[in-house]
Amino acid sequence: QVQLVESGGGLVQAGGSLRLSCAASGRTFLRAAAGWFRRAPGKEREFVATISRSGSSTDYADSVKGRFTISRDNAKNTVYLQMNSLKPEDTAVYYCAASRDYSTDSSPRMPYEYNVWGQGTQVTVSS
Repeated sequence: QVQLVESGGGLVQAGGSLRLSCAASGRTFLRAAAGWFRRAPGKEREFVATISRSGSSTDYADSVKGRFTISRDNAKNTVYLQMNSLKPEDTAVYYCAASRDYSTDSSPRMPYEYNVWGQGTQVTVSS
């Protein structure tokens, strides 16, 4: 069973950068797509970014496109989210997730396509 642990969150001023990491245990993580989601106070969980198991395909929410970059290092069993030009509206708890599909090199966007979730890391962007 895959377990995920996020790190790298914190407090940053608007316009600043953070890099989130998601460390996975379990070899099956290499066969799964990985995604980042976030939940802001009083809002629903929303999709942020996803990367296929090979790393060849990525997809982003329109709100972060051009500012955030998702990547993975399969040798280290780790997925990253580089966040640049941060805005106050990016404030949220960020969650890493591993997909339930081990058979395709897809990059899913929907939460139901993921079955393993981390505990989350808080990102706060001050204005």
